[in-house]
Amino acid sequence: MKAIEIQNTFGLDSLKLTEREEPQPGAGQVLIKLRAAALNYRDLMVVQGRYNPKQPLPLIPLSDGVGEVVAVGDGVTRVKVSDRVASIFFQKWLSGNLTKTALRSTLGSPGDGVLAEYIVLHEDGAIKVPAHLSDEAAATLPCAAVTAWNALISGGGLKAGDTVLIQGTGGVSLFALQFAKISGARVIVISSSDEKLQKALQLGASDGINYKTNPDWDEQVYQLTDGEGVDYVVEVGGAGTLAKSLRAVRIGGHISLIGVLTGTTAEVNPLPILSKSVRVQGVYVGSRQMFEEMNRAIELHQLQPIVDRVFPFDSAREALQYMESGAHFGKICLRF
Repeated sequence: MKAIEIQNTFGLDSLKLTEREEPQPGAGQVLIKLRAAALNYRDLMVVQGRYNPKQPLPLIPLSDGVGEVVAVGDGVTRVKVSDRVASIFFQKWLSGNLTKTALRSTLGSPGDGVLAEYIVLHEDGAIKVPAHLSDEAAATLPCAAVTAWNALISGGGLKAGDTVLIQGTGGVSLFALQFAKISGARVIVISSSDEKLQKALQLGASDGINYKTNPDWDEQVYQLTDGEGVDYVVEVGGAGTLAKSLRAVRIGGHISLIGVLTGTTAEVNPLPILSKSVRVQGVYVGSRQMFEEMNRAIELHQLQPIVDRVFPFDSAREALQYMESGAHFGKICLRF
């Protein structure tokens, strides 16, 4: 089978199309013929060697894929041949709290991922996807969508009438916008692009702030919320934006710390967390149970993920370069 690997060293130029022996499912396992995959910022970091510089190579990257079950091993009951399924990000986080064992079960690092024609997963690590979604749209769900769902719904308790601040217009942020809207919440979005802000407004955001032309965006958020602050912040910036997020959130508000797009080191004053009784929660994707709950909501509302661009399978390097440019609005996918 064809696969794309990070071979002897890290970097986009190290990605090579290779031939591997087609895997076969053992007891409790399923063989999946991949149809589509979706990129996450984590994948770019993995390929560049920034995610885990000690990662053994060669490695098949990417965690999010959708395909058809073409064979099953003995004892498989969750899925059957011809089912269309997605990989789950943590192969061993099925429900409850994240554990050390589950933490080491992610696809695309430390283990091989989905950038291959065929993959074998344990049946517990595959989940049926909503029938109304295309393969590419369904491939966007395992990481970005589940993260947003966990941040606002499973772990956040979002309710109608709440106000959510989202940062940027990448996959997690736009899923957060969509989940907030179907929950009856108000959404404020910040971006460096007026064009992207207009697209976010068309998706249902109530207000948009260009943080380049309005560097004091936290003050503008306060004005938009009558001096109260937002109930939730979906924090994807990391160290470079956390201080402003703490100023923008209301007393007793909730910050879901998800990404590190602005870096991992900065001086952050913890006093606002204490004085405003802010809940700051790290969110690292979610469990299979959360994925299943989210899929029911997606089906009920016939929600459509925002796919920016689709590349062919053998253009994974170009797709990652496009992600690196930051030009995308929503998710970047690969078609097999």
